[in-house]
Amino acid sequence: MFTRLAPKSAKAQMKFLLTRVKGSTKALAERLGVSRRTVERYRAGTLTAPQKRLQAALVEETESEWKPQVRAQIRQQAGTSSGIMVDMTAYFGFTCTGSPDDGRERQITMDISPYYAKQILELQEAGATEEDLHPIVAEPITESYFTDWGTRAAGLRVDFTRVSKIEFRF
Repeated sequence: MFTRLAPKSAKAQMKFLLTRVKGSTKALAERLGVSRRTVERYRAGTLTAPQKRLQAALVEETESEWKPQVRAQIRQQAGTSSGIMVDMTAYFGFTCTGSPDDGRERQITMDISPYYAKQILELQEAGATEEDLHPIVAEPITESYFTDWGTRAAGLRVDFTRVSKIEFRF
């Protein structure tokens, strides 16, 4: 959905981030946890290969600042019309009378409707942790994957635990 990819080199990332802090090398240095001189060296191109900690900070800060209007538009669209895709690996335990299915780890990839996507995105914006999102994600998975929208396994309750991977895509 983005028109251009985010900058990849340390020099380009520094230049981009400097535009976000209105050219203040001091502010950017504080944000990245490095010295002001280090920021100036990367901007000038005299340093090119950052240490792992700085590289991770550059990538994180660049991605968080890249195309904010486009991100907001995509999030709005996901919460109103398109929904989101969830790809997860977790342990699913079951509670249902007469259920022959024991709990086990499953890898599930599925679309989540805009109704649930909106709830997930609102919780994320409010600062919810990944664990706070688990019940909201478990509900649509239970409805569509396990009970087939109420056509089978009436009264089934699914416990969503031991999440090893969860990824949301728009």
